Amino acid sequence: MKNKKKILLVVAMMTTLLVLTGCGTGDITAQSTGIWERYIVFNFGRAIKALSFGSNAGIGIILFTIIVRVILLPLMHYQNKSMRKTQEIQPKIKALQVKYASKDPDTKRKLQEEQQRLYNEHGVNPFAGCLPLLVQMPILMALWQSISRIQGLSSGRFLWLELGSPDPYFILPILAAIFTFISTKLSSMSQIESNPTMKMMTYFMPAMILFMGINLASGLSLYWVVSNAFQVGQTLVINNPFKIKREREAVAKQQRDLERALQKAQSPKKKRNKK
Repeated sequence: MKNKKKILLVVAMMTTLLVLTGCGTGDITAQSTGIWERYIVFNFGRAIKALSFGSNAGIGIILFTIIVRVILLPLMHYQNKSMRKTQEIQPKIKALQVKYASKDPDTKRKLQEEQQRLYNEHGVNPFAGCLPLLVQMPILMALWQSISRIQGLSSGRFLWLELGSPDPYFILPILAAIFTFISTKLSSMSQIESNPTMKMMTYFMPAMILFMGINLASGLSLYWVVSNAFQVGQTLVINNPFKIKREREAVAKQQRDLERALQKAQSPKKKRNKK
């Protein structure tokens, strides 16, 4: 049930982004009113322009994206730690689900209480995986609004792109989808066991990014490409799934060797007892 709720949350948030990015058509300037337009979107545009070396807004978006990702590093680290802890306690979660398998309200309530107690004991937040997305949603909306509604950014060009219009060759949306797939796939590889939700997200998120990238401003696709490429590099450096897999295999081998040693030590005792 929680897995379905997470999927629905992601779908709702991405749909909200698609709808809200279409809101507002007038230019945003220093004279604009409202907290969102004057103090958030306008200042996003100012930051991008300040980073646009050589008056190249594309470079400004790239540098702005990298700065945002660096700021989000502690949150991403917390997410990764929480996801690993969640995986480690999955056997205990399944044991509770077997123990409280009945569907009556009292048993369901008891199961939820025991699961929450287990999460608290191990410092696990089952919804930590949604936190980075929740934080990035207003950033994405403000970025799109600044690109499409601030003079100098809406008409800015970068390589073959007009940043305020969709990529005519679909190159950036495809790259964004590819990096999103790689990032999600690497995250799923670090899990102890297969997670149906993660499998679905591995394919759903790239498809959603591709669809939105084709229809929205190419400046937003540029943000997605750089952001998800950064995420791939961050995962390989900080939360390398290949390293995690080797460490788990080494621990499992040590456990098997210990069990064999115990069995050998107990075997002579059993023979003496039979005699």
